Amino acid sequence: MSVADELERLQTLHAQGVLNDAEFAQAKARALGLSAHESAASAWLHRLARSRTDHVFGGVCGGLGRHTGLPAWAWRVMFVLAALYLGIGLLGYLLLWLFVPLEPALPPGGSTTS
Repeated sequence: MSVADELERLQTLHAQGVLNDAEFAQAKARALGLSAHESAASAWLHRLARSRTDHVFGGVCGGLGRHTGLPAWAWRVMFVLAALYLGIGLLGYLLLWLFVPLEPALPPGGSTTS
């Protein structure tokens, strides 16, 4: 069985609910030959999303704050300091703004806790 066929089979099992997110990530990592550390980093990146509620410009710092445990204001300070140093912070912020998706909207009357 080719790697593509294996990944397709895993995706089907995940979509059917046979595999939960963690099991799917582990099986996918095994199929691709990735280490556990690489698959954990990949899972973290796939959960990263810009914030709809904690934002000044694009919600990048609010999203980073939610996923790292650092407050959004600390990320803002780091980006401003990095922007003052050869503009690298501005470039990084713009790239994150372009490539990190916006978090899904809550349904009317929805909450973030289940």
